[in-house]
Amino acid sequence: MITNQFHHSDFLIVNFKHALKSRTTQNHFLAERIVWISVGILVCLFMVQRLGTDKVGYSFAPVICIWFAFNAGIGVYNFIKYDPTVLKALNPKYIVDYFQRNKKDAWISLGGTVLSITGTEALFADVGHFSVRSVQLSMSAVTYPALICAYVGQTAFLRKHSDLVADTFYKSIPGGLYWPMFVVAVLASSIASQAMISGTFSIIQQSLSLGCFPRVKVVHISDKYEGQVYVPEVNYLLMLACIGVTLAFKNTTKVGNAYGIAVVFVMTLTSSFLVLIMVMLWKTHNLLIITYILVIGSVEFMYLSSVLYKFDQGGYLPLTFAAILMTIMYVWNSVFRKRYFYELNNKISSEKLNEMVNTTNFRRIPGVAFFYSELVQGIPPIFKHYIEHVPALHTVLVFVTIKSLPMSKVPADERFLFRQLEVKEIDVFRCVVRYGYTDVHTEQESFEKILLERLKEFERDQRKLSKVKNGVGERVEEEEDDDENGFGGVVEAWKDGVVHLMGETEVIAQKGAGMGKRIMINYAHNFLKKNLRQTEEVFDIPHKHMLKVGMIYEL
Repeated sequence: MITNQFHHSDFLIVNFKHALKSRTTQNHFLAERIVWISVGILVCLFMVQRLGTDKVGYSFAPVICIWFAFNAGIGVYNFIKYDPTVLKALNPKYIVDYFQRNKKDAWISLGGTVLSITGTEALFADVGHFSVRSVQLSMSAVTYPALICAYVGQTAFLRKHSDLVADTFYKSIPGGLYWPMFVVAVLASSIASQAMISGTFSIIQQSLSLGCFPRVKVVHISDKYEGQVYVPEVNYLLMLACIGVTLAFKNTTKVGNAYGIAVVFVMTLTSSFLVLIMVMLWKTHNLLIITYILVIGSVEFMYLSSVLYKFDQGGYLPLTFAAILMTIMYVWNSVFRKRYFYELNNKISSEKLNEMVNTTNFRRIPGVAFFYSELVQGIPPIFKHYIEHVPALHTVLVFVTIKSLPMSKVPADERFLFRQLEVKEIDVFRCVVRYGYTDVHTEQESFEKILLERLKEFERDQRKLSKVKNGVGERVEEEEDDDENGFGGVVEAWKDGVVHLMGETEVIAQKGAGMGKRIMINYAHNFLKKNLRQTEEVFDIPHKHMLKVGMIYEL
């Protein structure tokens, strides 16, 4: 009988082990399913970015309103139902008592409590899409009151259910609202991610304008607001990075640690830069600056030290990404500035161009040549390289620079700015083409035709002005009709053909350069340039009549 009892006990133990193993397997399967569902949501989220922030924002706005209403309503419900006396926790004395009791553990817990305010910084990271007044109103009238109600309600709920700390948010939801709240929570988290993605696009666009990021395609998706952009390459890389992190971490603990470090670093850096602004721009009184550093700075650095405690538990991720991005931006900006100053110091003046034309035995080719460069003033050194190796010039030569302006649209009559250079034997013009961020670049043939039409108008106006200066203004109108029926210099050259000369420069480190400089220029920068968009793809230059002119700059 005793033996049978032992056998029966063994049987129960074995069954219990099998049950635990089965439950563990089910939990693992459920976790894997959740991970892949998250990946699917991420893919959908990044795919809708191409629709534009306006369309995405209008579709998400009702969800956000419902989200805040649910949080505030459920919080008030739990506050009234369970324990209204939790308002006593607003007394700062309890914070002091908490640190006195727990000491190091209290300091470590700061890294977890900071997550309660994360997400609000998305509004400020996304400043290109919101005005200052809208951020102030939404924070003061909607976000902050809803969060206070939600956390007060959860605190009251925990007073009666202290064993449900790990899942307070969902456990505190009344039964009938659980699934509606679940759906709204998933949508709200997607919206928060979308806001951060849009903020990333805005930062990339600003970095591009400063020459701090490699060339990427920037699509302006709003006619009203400048900051609303879409960057396809960055969107694709962000999607891959997010999917990789989701599949690697598989839980929210490490993601939360990584996010906490990123958020607190943003706050600390923002405060540090604000101190510089207070000193250098606002000329704030020293007493106010010191007070700000002691009050705000000390709190933020305390939180920063707490989140860094979990560096090895996922916190390394944002710092690793930041280091990679900073390296890319440093390499690109350093070489960009070196190349720009090289071209600036070696640019060709009109006098030098006259000297080259008169002393070089070149052949004149009928037609119009457009030479594209990034210099607004002067002629790029690559043109001298071209003449030295191809001693032939077209009868009409136009140096074209295409610039994007921080405005919605550039009027058609102000888009092309021409200036004629005084060069003997050939007609040389300088043209700056300006586009607003919502101006649509026309088809290649149309762009060429419009550019030539504007050039013809400019030449005719210059001829009329010259005649007026020479005292023959009374015959201008009569001769204008003759010019329309006949051909001017530009029109005759246009009839002979058009070629687009694209300056394509390569950079290498000069002889005797150090190892670090050679690695940065010869390998890192050139790798980025070869694997990202080329100049003609950004400028939409006609390929049918395009000829690339290459030159190597030794920096």
